[in-house]
Formats: sequence, structure tokens, C-alpha cells
Amino acid sequence: MGVVISLEENTPEPGIEPLVALVSADMERVNQTILSRTASDVSMIPEVANHLISSGGKRLRPMLTLATAGLCNYRGAGHVKLAASVEFMHTATLLHDDVVDESDMRRGKLAARMLWGNEASVLVGDFLLGQAFKMMVEVGSLPCLDVLSAAAAVIAEGEVMQLSAAKDTETSEDDYLAVIRAKTAALFGAAAEVGPLLAGRPKAEIAACRGYGLNLGVAFQLIDDALDYGGASAKLGKNVGDDFREGKITLPVVLSFRRGTAEQRDFWRRTLERGEIADSDLEIAIATMHKHRALEDTVERARHYGAMARDALELFPASPWKFALSNVVDFCVSRAF
Repeated sequence: MGVVISLEENTPEPGIEPLVALVSADMERVNQTILSRTASDVSMIPEVANHLISSGGKRLRPMLTLATAGLCNYRGAGHVKLAASVEFMHTATLLHDDVVDESDMRRGKLAARMLWGNEASVLVGDFLLGQAFKMMVEVGSLPCLDVLSAAAAVIAEGEVMQLSAAKDTETSEDDYLAVIRAKTAALFGAAAEVGPLLAGRPKAEIAACRGYGLNLGVAFQLIDDALDYGGASAKLGKNVGDDFREGKITLPVVLSFRRGTAEQRDFWRRTLERGEIADSDLEIAIATMHKHRALEDTVERARHYGAMARDALELFPASPWKFALSNVVDFCVSRAF
């Protein structure tokens, strides 16, 4: 059985309107595919899956698959199933993440684990991963299956790396970047790479699209890190300061810890390592970050990776697709402040 849900996109934000317009017809097919592939006689599966899938995500990752296929003049239909596979992979990681992080909110709604429990969230995530790989096999491209299955393994490694570094205030910037390259950027890179792979493009174009996606993914995550200490709940889809309350070590923390006084380092150890958080500690954390320019420098690093993403597109001739993909970089970076 299935659950009837709305898969209408929210009003596009500045920067992604050109992309949304270009992929709208294909995204309609992706959304239909998502609906059909979440159907199950086990009623809890579509309920849990669609709770998250229908909760207003921008579908940025599957749009990258559709857009890079368009950029490379792909004329088949396989990109639709691969885009749906990418969205299922992303949704599965969110379901699993919320269990690991003990998160209460996701995209402005109660996390699935709060409604159905941790066990259901993990198992439905596994169901979605299974459906994703089934669609990849149906497309019949071994190179695309190789790229997406490798990304799934890297994402899992990133999750474990983050778990190992959890609450460790000694985490270096390089260590943290390695985590987000695996945990976040790997799926962006794979989503962008399968488009030119399907189109049978030369290695240089495949590498360029992968580089675009990887660098965009790092920029996207760094902005998320900054927004957690300086954004608005409505924009984040979660509460401001959730990373702080969950003891997550993100780049603003890494920079603040490195640049802080002995007293300030003790503050980070108390709040993040030992979890001893008082009511006013989030305000102190944000003030400390501003004092050491940790938020501003996190955004500056995101701009750097955004510039590299744009540079990767320079291999391609001017086109509406190239313009739209370049605008996505501006959208991802301009979300901050």
C-alpha cells in the first residue's frame, strides 16, 4: 500500500530558480518514481519514508544528477531513476543520522524517530537504500552503479569518522574536512558524476562534474555549520544551536577552540566533551565564535570551495545548464548571513 502525499516543491529561493525551471519536467518523473518506490504492503514503510520525503527538502542532490545529464546532452531516461536513487540514499542517511545524533527535529518537523522510534527509522532507511540500489541496477550502467555504491560506502565511513571525533575538541580542521568530504560531499560528487557517465562523456568532463559536486558539497556543509550558530530556525529546519547541544564538533568550534584562551578552551571541553550545558552557554558560544571570527572564516572557506566548484564548470561551453549550475553555488553560499 502507499500513502498519498504532496511532493510539490516549495517556492524556489534566489539562485536555484534557473535550475528548478530546467529540471521541472524530469523532477515530476523523479517524484512519481519516489512515490511508487516507497509503496509497500508494510504500512509503516511508506508512512515513515514519506514523512521525511514530503517535508520540504529542496531535492538539490537529485537535481544535480538531472542537470549534469542535461549539461552533457544525455538523451535517455536513466537519469530519472538515478536521481531518485540519489534522493533515497540521502533520505536514508538522514533517517540514520537522526538516530545516531538523537535529533528531535528534521526540516522543521518532528524527526521520524520521535514518531515511530529508532528501530523503525533505521530499518526504513535500509529499505530505501535497497530500493536505491535496485533502481541503479535497472538503469544498467555498471559505471554509475560503481560510483553510487562507492559513495554509499564512503558516506558510512564518514558517519563512523564523525562518531569517532564526536565531542573531541582536539579535532583538527583537516580531520573535520575529511569527515564532511565523506559524510556530505561524497553524495554531491556522485550525484553530479553519474550524469556525464550516463551520457558517455570523456573522462575530463566526468571529473569536472565530480569536482563540481564535491566542492559544492563541502561549501554547502560549511554554510550549514555556520548557520547552526547564526541562522534562523525556519531556514535551518531545525533549532539554532542543535549542533552545540548535541556536542558536535564543527568547523566554527574547531576554529574557536584553536584561537581561544585557556579559559575558553575549558568552556568548550565542559559543554561539548562533558555535555555540561547551562541555559546561557549557547549565547556564550556564539559570542566566542564572533570574537575569534570563527563564523566569518567558516563562511569564507565555504566561498573558497564554492569558487572551486564554479571553476570546474569552466570546461563546458556556455549553456542554460552551466548558468543554472553556477547559480546553485551562489545559492548554497549566500544562505549564510
